[in-house]
Amino acid sequence: MDYLPYKVTTDTGDTFDIEFPLNAHTEDSVRVHQLLTTMMNALASDLKILGETSNGDILQAVSMALAIRARMVHAPEPTMRGIVGDLTNSALQACYDAERQSEPAGHG
Repeated sequence: MDYLPYKVTTDTGDTFDIEFPLNAHTEDSVRVHQLLTTMMNALASDLKILGETSNGDILQAVSMALAIRARMVHAPEPTMRGIVGDLTNSALQACYDAERQSEPAGHG
Protein backbone atom coordinates (compact mmCIF):
# COMPACT_ATOMS: atom_id res chain seq x y z
CA MET A 1 0.00 0.00 0.00
CA ASP A 2 1.20 3.49 -0.84
CA TYR A 3 1.00 6.36 1.64
CA LEU A 4 0.72 10.12 1.37
CA PRO A 5 2.85 11.88 3.99
CA TYR A 6 1.22 15.09 5.18
CA LYS A 7 2.35 17.52 7.85
CA VAL A 8 -0.10 19.95 9.41
CA THR A 9 0.40 22.57 12.10
CA THR A 10 -2.66 23.85 13.94
CA ASP A 11 -3.25 27.47 14.93
CA THR A 12 -2.37 26.46 18.50
CA GLY A 13 1.03 25.15 17.39
CA ASP A 14 0.33 21.42 17.51
CA THR A 15 1.91 19.47 14.66
CA PHE A 16 0.81 16.17 13.15
CA ASP A 17 2.92 14.10 10.74
CA ILE A 18 0.25 11.97 9.10
CA GLU A 19 0.76 8.97 6.83
CA PHE A 20 -2.50 8.73 4.87
CA PRO A 21 -3.02 5.34 3.21
CA LEU A 22 -3.82 5.86 -0.46
CA ASN A 23 -6.66 3.97 -2.08
CA ALA A 24 -5.52 1.35 -4.58
CA HIS A 25 -7.28 3.32 -7.32
CA THR A 26 -5.46 6.61 -6.63
CA GLU A 27 -4.43 8.09 -9.96
CA ASP A 28 -2.25 11.02 -8.88
CA SER A 29 -0.97 11.26 -5.30
CA VAL A 30 0.65 14.64 -5.98
CA ARG A 31 -2.74 16.03 -7.03
CA VAL A 32 -4.34 14.52 -3.90
CA HIS A 33 -1.73 16.36 -1.79
CA GLN A 34 -2.37 19.62 -3.68
CA LEU A 35 -6.15 19.36 -3.28
CA LEU A 36 -5.85 18.62 0.44
CA THR A 37 -3.54 21.60 0.94
CA THR A 38 -5.86 23.86 -1.06
CA MET A 39 -8.87 22.84 1.02
CA MET A 40 -7.04 23.19 4.35
CA ASN A 41 -5.70 26.64 3.36
CA ALA A 42 -9.13 27.81 2.15
CA LEU A 43 -10.73 26.74 5.41
CA ALA A 44 -8.03 28.42 7.51
CA SER A 45 -8.31 31.62 5.48
CA ASP A 46 -12.09 31.68 5.81
CA LEU A 47 -11.92 31.18 9.57
CA LYS A 48 -9.43 34.05 9.93
CA ILE A 49 -11.79 36.38 8.05
CA LEU A 50 -15.11 35.30 9.56
CA GLY A 51 -13.89 34.69 13.07
CA GLU A 52 -14.60 32.03 15.62
CA THR A 53 -16.55 29.01 14.40
CA SER A 54 -17.27 25.89 16.41
CA ASN A 55 -15.48 22.67 15.51
CA GLY A 56 -18.87 21.00 15.16
CA ASP A 57 -20.01 23.53 12.57
CA ILE A 58 -16.76 23.13 10.63
CA LEU A 59 -17.01 19.33 10.63
CA GLN A 60 -20.66 19.53 9.60
CA ALA A 61 -19.87 21.77 6.62
CA VAL A 62 -16.94 19.59 5.52
CA SER A 63 -19.14 16.48 5.81
CA MET A 64 -21.84 18.12 3.72
CA ALA A 65 -19.28 19.06 1.05
CA LEU A 66 -18.06 15.45 0.97
CA ALA A 67 -21.63 14.19 0.61
CA ILE A 68 -22.32 16.63 -2.24
CA ARG A 69 -19.13 15.63 -4.03
CA ALA A 70 -19.98 11.94 -3.65
CA ARG A 71 -23.47 12.51 -5.04
CA MET A 72 -21.99 14.21 -8.10
CA VAL A 73 -20.32 10.94 -9.11
CA HIS A 74 -22.35 8.78 -11.49
CA ALA A 75 -22.27 5.57 -9.49
CA PRO A 76 -24.81 3.53 -7.53
CA GLU A 77 -25.54 4.80 -4.02
CA PRO A 78 -24.30 1.64 -2.24
CA THR A 79 -21.01 1.85 -4.16
CA MET A 80 -20.46 5.48 -3.21
CA ARG A 81 -21.44 4.86 0.43
CA GLY A 82 -18.82 2.11 0.58
CA ILE A 83 -16.10 4.20 -1.06
CA VAL A 84 -16.77 7.29 1.06
CA GLY A 85 -16.98 5.22 4.23
CA ASP A 86 -13.73 3.41 3.51
CA LEU A 87 -11.86 6.60 2.56
CA THR A 88 -13.16 8.52 5.57
CA ASN A 89 -12.42 5.73 8.04
CA SER A 90 -8.87 5.16 6.79
CA ALA A 91 -8.09 8.90 6.77
CA LEU A 92 -9.49 9.36 10.27
CA GLN A 93 -7.51 6.37 11.54
CA ALA A 94 -4.31 7.79 10.02
CA CYS A 95 -4.95 11.08 11.82
CA TYR A 96 -5.46 9.37 15.17
CA ASP A 97 -2.37 7.22 14.59
CA ALA A 98 -0.28 10.38 14.13
CA GLU A 99 1.30 11.62 17.33
CA ARG A 100 0.34 15.12 18.46
CA GLN A 101 3.52 17.16 18.82
CA SER A 102 2.97 20.19 21.03
CA GLU A 103 5.23 23.09 21.88
CA PRO A 104 6.20 23.23 25.55
CA ALA A 105 3.92 25.53 27.52
CA GLY A 106 5.08 28.13 30.00
CA HIS A 107 8.13 30.34 30.28
CA GLY A 108 11.10 28.18 29.25
